[in-house]
Amino acid sequence: MCVVTHNPIRSVSVVSTGSVRIRPQHARRDGTPLLWWLTTSREWTDPRPINVFVIEHERGLVLFDTGQDRRSITDRRYFPGGVAGYLYRRLARFDIAESDTLTARLAAIGYDIRDVHTVVLSHLHQDHIGGLPELTHARIVVDPAERAQLRNPVAVFAGIMKAHIDLAGLRWHDAAYEPTAGIEPFGAAFDLFGDSSMLVVPTAGHTPGSVSLLVRQPSKPSMLFVGDLTYDIDLMPHEHVPGVGKHGQLAASTRLVNDHRRLHPDLRVLAAHDPAAARLLIGATA
Repeated sequence: MCVVTHNPIRSVSVVSTGSVRIRPQHARRDGTPLLWWLTTSREWTDPRPINVFVIEHERGLVLFDTGQDRRSITDRRYFPGGVAGYLYRRLARFDIAESDTLTARLAAIGYDIRDVHTVVLSHLHQDHIGGLPELTHARIVVDPAERAQLRNPVAVFAGIMKAHIDLAGLRWHDAAYEPTAGIEPFGAAFDLFGDSSMLVVPTAGHTPGSVSLLVRQPSKPSMLFVGDLTYDIDLMPHEHVPGVGKHGQLAASTRLVNDHRRLHPDLRVLAAHDPAAARLLIGATA
């Protein structure tokens, strides 16, 4: 394995492509069956960000996730009809301004969408793949088990809308994990650039192929971007997990993160919809 001897990471920032409200049981599992709370709950959380993490590497711009497509609130045909469409409407409520496209949000912090070299998708749910139409020039990294869901004829009921993912011109790249030292208890990782600065690690549970991204810089705290493994990092030490996904896998992946955090107490864990993520990121990059 390569050891990071210089810092190829020039900056790390976050943008949000709007906000989302979800059910309280979505954010924290309470033992109620998913279909029960999804169809009966009358409560919504406060608005949460739809975070896209932006890492400027010396070889190009990297995104962790791509946010929500604004067409999801402007185009009535964006979501499926029938029972599936009803469940999507029950699951989340979005607020996305005209200026909340991925291209616009990147421009607001000084980047051109054409500068994006690599995208790592934590998983393929709608609020993580919304920017894909803007990224046909980039390498799109995804877990093979996650991409395999596109072949499932009923994947729409698992939150996978193939019409918005399997787009012409996208350059898909499966994460190929290899044994990697120094990231215990994660046993394997996919090294994005071969310099050990950005490592994709499997953290299944929310979906079969959910991944996290470990960013390491000399003399600075490491950062672990965890997607929807949690919606609030303060819940992770107690192994409270979200209500969407396989409970056993979510708990196992959460333990991996907690164990890695114990070995690296300065680690910053940043989640896709955690309102604290922007503040925690500032603390890690200051």
